[in-house]
Amino acid sequence: MTEQLGTTVSRLPVLPLRGLVAFPNMIIHFDVGRLLSIRALEAAMKNGQTLFLTAQRDLKTDNPSPSDLYQIGTICQVKQILRLPGDNIRVLVEGKQRALVHQFFAAQDDKTCIYAEVEQLEDYVYGVTERRAQALVRTAQERFAEYADNAQRISPDVELTVAEGGDAGFLADYIAQNISIEVAAKQDILEELSITRRLTMVIRLLGEETEVLKLENEIQDEVKSQMDKNQREYYLREQIKVIQTELGEQDAAAEAETYRQRILDLKLPQECEEKLIREVDRFAKLGGSNAEQGVVRTYLDTVLDLPWRSRSEERLDLEEAQRILDRDHYGMKKVKERIMEFLAVRTLAPNLKGQVLCLAGPPGVGKTSIAKSIAEAMGRSYARMSLGGVRDEADIRGHRKTYIGAMPGRIMDALRRAGTSNPLILLDEIDKMGSDFRGDPASAMLEVLDTEQNVAFRDHYIELPFDLSDVVFLTTANDLSAVPRPLLDRMEVIELPSYTEEEKRQIALNHLLPRQMDKHGLKKGQLVISEEMLAKVITGYTREAGVRRLERVLAKLCRKAARHIADGGRRLTVSNRNIEELLGVAPFKKDVVSAKDEIGIVNGLAWTSVGGEMLEVEVAVVPGTGKIEVTGNLGTVMQESAKAAVTFVRSRAEQLNIDPMFYKNNDLHIHFPEAAIPKDGPSAGVTITTAIISALTEAPVRHDVAMTGEVTLRGRVLPIGGLREKTMAAYRAGIKTIVIPKDNESDLQDIEPVVRENVAFVVAEHMDTVMETAIDFSRRPGKKKKTSRRMPPKADAETTAVVQ
Repeated sequence: MTEQLGTTVSRLPVLPLRGLVAFPNMIIHFDVGRLLSIRALEAAMKNGQTLFLTAQRDLKTDNPSPSDLYQIGTICQVKQILRLPGDNIRVLVEGKQRALVHQFFAAQDDKTCIYAEVEQLEDYVYGVTERRAQALVRTAQERFAEYADNAQRISPDVELTVAEGGDAGFLADYIAQNISIEVAAKQDILEELSITRRLTMVIRLLGEETEVLKLENEIQDEVKSQMDKNQREYYLREQIKVIQTELGEQDAAAEAETYRQRILDLKLPQECEEKLIREVDRFAKLGGSNAEQGVVRTYLDTVLDLPWRSRSEERLDLEEAQRILDRDHYGMKKVKERIMEFLAVRTLAPNLKGQVLCLAGPPGVGKTSIAKSIAEAMGRSYARMSLGGVRDEADIRGHRKTYIGAMPGRIMDALRRAGTSNPLILLDEIDKMGSDFRGDPASAMLEVLDTEQNVAFRDHYIELPFDLSDVVFLTTANDLSAVPRPLLDRMEVIELPSYTEEEKRQIALNHLLPRQMDKHGLKKGQLVISEEMLAKVITGYTREAGVRRLERVLAKLCRKAARHIADGGRRLTVSNRNIEELLGVAPFKKDVVSAKDEIGIVNGLAWTSVGGEMLEVEVAVVPGTGKIEVTGNLGTVMQESAKAAVTFVRSRAEQLNIDPMFYKNNDLHIHFPEAAIPKDGPSAGVTITTAIISALTEAPVRHDVAMTGEVTLRGRVLPIGGLREKTMAAYRAGIKTIVIPKDNESDLQDIEPVVRENVAFVVAEHMDTVMETAIDFSRRPGKKKKTSRRMPPKADAETTAVVQ
């Protein structure tokens, strides 16, 4: 701050100003409503009508303390007080002199105000030449005139006063008082005692505010111009509407007539036609500005876009259909046979309604991809619906038109996308649907998939019956137990088993490898992999039911080949020497059976979601108190199979020449290796029984024999599932003989030809057949060697057969 020359020190009441700064020699008026300010006015009227006005730092402060006020303000004389309706008071004051606060005195009670000990300040005028002061005044006048041209609320009296000029200090205060700038900027001008600096600050502020006002005016002009343009366009559009109405072109009535003609051309049933005609009449009566007209228009467009009369011509060429199915997919005999049967029936009975097939199987076996091939083979349009995660019934049946943003359900949308009334619609992942407070979509699917009810399916949005009986619905599922029973009852389930090693090899050679080479820009011969190496890749680097992981491994080989060729190589040949370098160490090892006959160790067979596996069972007999330990991370069913096996052995102890009290004098420990893998199921019953008998009789079990089957307390062998996968696992492990239940003999026709050629099958109806086949009692040690061959009497209906 410049040099200050104090003249007079006074004690005056303080009136805080909010959003306002008082300057000397200026007449200002403001409203007073705060109690603290009213008390300051009352004190001033008792003290010669003089008070000290200073601005507060924060406008939001309702009860300012001395620390909230600026130190420099203006000593003012109260000229007029006018009481307004309410509690407000309008005050007219005249600024007299700048003043500096030496000390504030806070209010003592509710009846007093803030006082301040102030010192009057004089303007600093030394060193200012008359010419410089005159130049500053003229500059300020020019800048203010430019400011006034751009500002909208400058009074002519203010412009006249500035134009008259006068003292530089007065002019600076007057301009600062009458322009719209921040309180802090005005306070800076008030605190500046040097006249030249004060006027220079005002000139700078005028220049900045003028630029801001110019930008504001430009923006307002642009907005006004845009508004004028919009109004003009609106006026023209309204004129066009009037003209079109007069000419009968594109008005609501003409559009309604177009809709009416489209409805009549479809030749819909009477119920549907009357409903749509009523909607058209309502559309014609609604005004163009009515939002309801847009809703009705959307409804009519949606309904009329449905394929009411559009049908695709079916292909009844069975040879061509068979060729397409065989071209796109290897294996899948049951699925192909079912499709060919359906096509054959269509040739004899063209009016047969659509069927519902459910393809159930593990992931990656081609359930989804075969749907496109079936649609092409049948000559039908194809549409896919993913039901995974669907929880809202409205997704199937649509929303009511009363809702904002209503739309038809997925069934109607699929028909619209297909463009025909007899497409093939794939309902993918039907077992992944859920339910919540919005309804159960699985229940909504009951009508869709019932060929007796879906002849008049009603979508909530369409509100008209639509015939779905000509639609062929194809569904896929991984877990049939997750599908509600009523829904499952409406579908014909076709099980898709996991691929065998041979099938995977053929799929890789004929489909996966060519596709990946084409994707990676490789030409034929640039990646060479023999069938032997491909089999090694399948067994060592993939363990899955389908072929998704196998395709990823082949894609990795293609990337390696692309890198090799980009580096200058001609081709990449996969061999035993570089396969680990290309793919890393094989994470899966081939099942290997023991090379010699052992006591208490039997080769079992298990089914998993990724194919068959060898399941070895070990039994140890040790002296003890009759405890039976069953280990290997087994489920409840397998533990019960172990108990049934022990009971059967106890019942045959005399015929087997073993101690009848073995279950009291010895402990039996039954163990399944690879305990980290959970195991469950009844098919290990014969395996456990054979291992227990071998351990108790000390007769070895043939190492090249594997078995599967459930055992009862009386020794009957019951059927099992997954025989195709189990036999393939035994063949891979080098097993020569497989014992299967008698009731599974009919399943041998589904066995892979390579397995039938290299493995002998023994069908067993009783455990006696299993023991004769697997246990070599002639090598039983001790004196009981000769009698150990004596077997229990065979059941009357027992049959033993060996199938090569």
